[in-house]
Amino acid sequence: MTVIGVSDSHNSAVAALCQDGTVAAVQEERLRRIKNFHDIPTMGLDWLRREIGVEPQDVSVLALAGMPTVPLDRPGWIDVFRRSAKWQGRLRTALGQTPLRLAVERKRAQERLDTYVAMGFRPEAIKVYGHHACHAATAYFGQKERTEPQLVLTVDGGGDGLCASVSIGQNNTLKLLHEVPYPDSFGTLYAVVTYMLGMVPLEHEYKIMGMAPYAAMSGSRRIADRLHTLFRWVDDRSPVWARAPGVPHTLHIQPVLEKLFYEQRFDTIMGGVQLFTEEILCEFVRRAIAETGIRRLCLSGGVFMNVKANKRIMEMEEVDSLFVFPSCGDETNAIGAAYLARAERQGGGSVPALSTMYLGPEWADEEIRADLAEWIERGDIILSQPDAINDAVADLLVEGHVVGRFAGREEFGARSLGNRAILADPRNPDVIREINEMVKSRDFWMPFAASIAAEHADLYLRNPKQVSAPYMILSFDTTGAGAEQLKAGTHPYDRTCRPQVVTQETNADYWDLIQRFASRSGVGGLLNTSLNLHGLPLVHRPRDAVHVLLNSGLNWVAIGPFLVTKPK
Repeated sequence: MTVIGVSDSHNSAVAALCQDGTVAAVQEERLRRIKNFHDIPTMGLDWLRREIGVEPQDVSVLALAGMPTVPLDRPGWIDVFRRSAKWQGRLRTALGQTPLRLAVERKRAQERLDTYVAMGFRPEAIKVYGHHACHAATAYFGQKERTEPQLVLTVDGGGDGLCASVSIGQNNTLKLLHEVPYPDSFGTLYAVVTYMLGMVPLEHEYKIMGMAPYAAMSGSRRIADRLHTLFRWVDDRSPVWARAPGVPHTLHIQPVLEKLFYEQRFDTIMGGVQLFTEEILCEFVRRAIAETGIRRLCLSGGVFMNVKANKRIMEMEEVDSLFVFPSCGDETNAIGAAYLARAERQGGGSVPALSTMYLGPEWADEEIRADLAEWIERGDIILSQPDAINDAVADLLVEGHVVGRFAGREEFGARSLGNRAILADPRNPDVIREINEMVKSRDFWMPFAASIAAEHADLYLRNPKQVSAPYMILSFDTTGAGAEQLKAGTHPYDRTCRPQVVTQETNADYWDLIQRFASRSGVGGLLNTSLNLHGLPLVHRPRDAVHVLLNSGLNWVAIGPFLVTKPK
């Protein structure tokens, strides 16, 4: 039985779940070179067909995540939020509450079905699963503990008319307890604030989180208290919230926020929005635990990409264990849809727990040479093959160079996990400016992350609950050694770290590189940021890595066993 999951909404993606439990997945943005591509992932489906060797007509289930949505690019999303504060945006939402909405949804659903059938998928094999059901499935089936009850929470901007849910997972099944309607979404409020501050909604929310620690707590507290007045809990005990009387749909809340934010500094606004988000999420968790008595948490949905909020949840006394599905935005709903289809057909016990996020393509040595042939022939790049590529890269890093790394299978999701990465010595804070100026063009206040060999994790991270952290979805306070030796891979103000803890079992080659760097420097970690130019997705092909090299100040990229540089 082969199941293919598809998320064709924001940041489209595909995932295949094969009978033997293997998973392959890729985001459409990587193949098209269009960040956050939003539409049917035709190129991803074609890659899956070649990768797993199954033709569309032979797929057991094509599992679609959520109802069809209108494809939007970056200018399109900006326009949505621009209009949302005006009568045109409010009228569009109002029309969505009329019978006209059902007719439009039926038309979109049929057009979507026709598109997949035209690609060769059998109509009877196509099934749609709810947006938040897919998020819940990633959170529950993605972790390994299925016997003891798990509290499964989802929160995002919105999907299929919802913004949050509460479920219990036990014995390989999920039981839904509560749902929160989309108009009450504080995830959407966060996106509105992102737009109001001149940034791109559904893309730059992380910049608010990054700035928040710099804000004075007194100002952040003032803004957070004002934001709390916009929402209420439906009763004294329920983990369900709603907008306070008179507060508009959060998509249209900009005029209200303009009054709340009047004459407030931008950093105060960012700090207050982040503080409010952390507090309402923690209260959501507290109430859900109190209602169910379950202290083991599984989380998914785009709001839980907020690693600072996840840190607050992890540290709550009520929480015994925490699993956040890595890169839990809508791209992972392709995996969630595949999980649900497999569970429905063969039982939840047949769904494999997540073991890796290295789910994309891997390039053989001869394929790398072929992909780079035209640049080599023109003399645009110099390609060499050291005796040991990890020794060569470790030497460059110790000498102070910034090095790109393209190795092994491509990571799935928003985080670089070392295989499509820009690496540097984490002891040197000056490297932050260097990377930003040569490649990334990031805002000056944004921190970088660190990859840490598991053997050094306790030396660098304060993790009293010993929460597993292999996917950069959590943040931790650092120890004295961590703050000093990982200085460039921590937040410059509060010294927290968003780590990827690397084991020999999860990525032997990358673990080996970190160990070789440690043998030369005494530091068991590396600064790690994604290998891409500003505004473009993570690199997908070797030639994409060379494009970064030739269009930036970067001088070295390791691609497979090869070391690539520019002519002098």
